[in-house]
Amino acid sequence: MGIIVQKFGGTSVATAEGRAHLTRKVAEAAKHSDVVVVVSAMGRAPAPYATDTLLGLVDCDRSSAARELDALAACGEIISSVVVTAALRGLGLDAVSLTGAQAGIVTDDCHGQARIVHIDTARLVNHIKAGQIPVVAGFQGINSRGDMTTLGRGGSDTTAAALGAALGADRVEIYTDVTGVMSADPNVVPEARWQDSMTYTELIEMANLGAKVVHLQAVEIAMHSRTPLVIRSTFSDEEGTIVTDMAGKPTAPFAALRPVTAVATTGGRAQLIVEGGNLNVFSAMATNGVSVDMINVFPDRVAFIIAMADLPVARKVIDGLGHKVDVVEGCAKVSIVGEGMRGTPGIMARLATALAEAGVAILQTSDSHYSISCLVKSEQMETAARALHAQFGLGGM
Repeated sequence: MGIIVQKFGGTSVATAEGRAHLTRKVAEAAKHSDVVVVVSAMGRAPAPYATDTLLGLVDCDRSSAARELDALAACGEIISSVVVTAALRGLGLDAVSLTGAQAGIVTDDCHGQARIVHIDTARLVNHIKAGQIPVVAGFQGINSRGDMTTLGRGGSDTTAAALGAALGADRVEIYTDVTGVMSADPNVVPEARWQDSMTYTELIEMANLGAKVVHLQAVEIAMHSRTPLVIRSTFSDEEGTIVTDMAGKPTAPFAALRPVTAVATTGGRAQLIVEGGNLNVFSAMATNGVSVDMINVFPDRVAFIIAMADLPVARKVIDGLGHKVDVVEGCAKVSIVGEGMRGTPGIMARLATALAEAGVAILQTSDSHYSISCLVKSEQMETAARALHAQFGLGGM
């Protein structure tokens, strides 16, 4: 039989109802495949075993106590793995809980944001051959010194994708509380629809543009290993969204790809136009931990956006460089994403027309092969997103 990796998020393991759905999904998959389960911590703060709740038990500086905080943060997923194992055994399934270290996950030494460097699958394979279902604590591993490490927010997705790649799994299923990848944030675009397929590239673009669907590194691992990802809901029987190289591509060899598959939105931005600024502005921002986006460089000025939370630091940096800066606060980035837009003429024209007809002013733009982003005022973000969603026919997929 082939192997399926199933990852369940915090909402799936936090309640008895969620765990009932979870165990049913695992039992169904186990009828025709070997299954490896990956779990997140139970719920969100103030739930007692949520990661942030556990970290709140101590008051210390992350930089000086990173090792200890990783050991504490990893406890949430370990608790989940034991609870889910007990639930699976209650159904008569032979399950066994494993920490990330016991599952063979070796990372670098970067506490809090560790990267997986190797997975020794021997123990997992032995459990599978014995007919057992390993239930692995996500979000964690062990470094070369034997210390517990964590993989950063969303790290359980990364655990699942990495185990899928290492085991040569048929697919990795990411179970959440949504039906699949939506064509837009439904809180912004009520008519957003879930999509039955996407490409890795499109999902990576969405993650980079602010869509909180699957952890970016997880998608990258799946893409590099060519492991299909399926994003599904724990609480429904919908098929969800499958993410592969070929998702949504036409079967006819010369047929056109759909140009746009999704709209992504990111609020809480500020636009900075630095007069007389040059590339030293970007170096100074990086040195002071300010991430810049939507960069435009002109002979006499540079323009970019930052998170509103970073604005006080950015102002201080620019003042220190002696440059004049114009700041537009209260902005949002609205983007269209699609692998088919590469080389397709007229996409920008359609975007600009849709926003103009909706009365939305474009403050700045940037683009890549697979996305076009527009900066707008925050109060026009929803109008802009809905206009673009309608313009590219995403509500009727």
